[in-house]
Amino acid sequence: MLDILYQDDDLVAINKPHGLLVHRSSIANDATEFALQILRDQLNQKVFPAHRLDRKTGGVLLFALNKEAEVMMQQQFQGNLVDKKYLAFVRGYTPDEEEIDYPLRKENGTLQEAFTKYKTLARAELDIPLGNHPTSRYSLVEAHPKTGRMHQLRKHFAHVFHPIIGDRTHGCNKQNKLFKEQWELDTMLLHASELTFTHPLTKMEVHIKAPLHNEFLRVMEIMGWSR
Repeated sequence: MLDILYQDDDLVAINKPHGLLVHRSSIANDATEFALQILRDQLNQKVFPAHRLDRKTGGVLLFALNKEAEVMMQQQFQGNLVDKKYLAFVRGYTPDEEEIDYPLRKENGTLQEAFTKYKTLARAELDIPLGNHPTSRYSLVEAHPKTGRMHQLRKHFAHVFHPIIGDRTHGCNKQNKLFKEQWELDTMLLHASELTFTHPLTKMEVHIKAPLHNEFLRVMEIMGWSR
């Protein structure tokens, strides 16, 4: 059973677990469960993804319950009209606030503008030496991607040398290995925490918030941060 955060006649939002694919994909042949099918069976009706989240990202995932709402919500996401907030756990001490204005390449090589704003919520230093460093430093950040490029947050935080913990493609292999060996954790610590948008049919403002999953909460306790 998926955790339903919001539901009306046109939309439904779930708190997607880390590791669950949104739908069947040729690049993940190992997967046997998909949010789309689980939710369809849970509601006993067709559902249509309004946007995407990476497999390893948890948090708010929005579906439409009819084609009209699907098209209108996808237009809002494509037009960057949806306000998105993410929580990410990254390597190193991040600045209090930063704006990352760094274009990203599409698969066909075309450059697209990409803009992310973030602020630091907490920092921690653990007595665990790694590489040339006598301790290990981490930050919890709240990120606002203003554009919606593929793997935008993962690529942007890697670009500013604060990769997201658990990101195998763009992250730090040493840190990922440490988290797996020290705490048996290989989840990517990126959580889609909030979505705010105008309802496509009622025109009312909708605000959806997703509680953190256990993996994220466990790391916060390891860092000595209160929930």
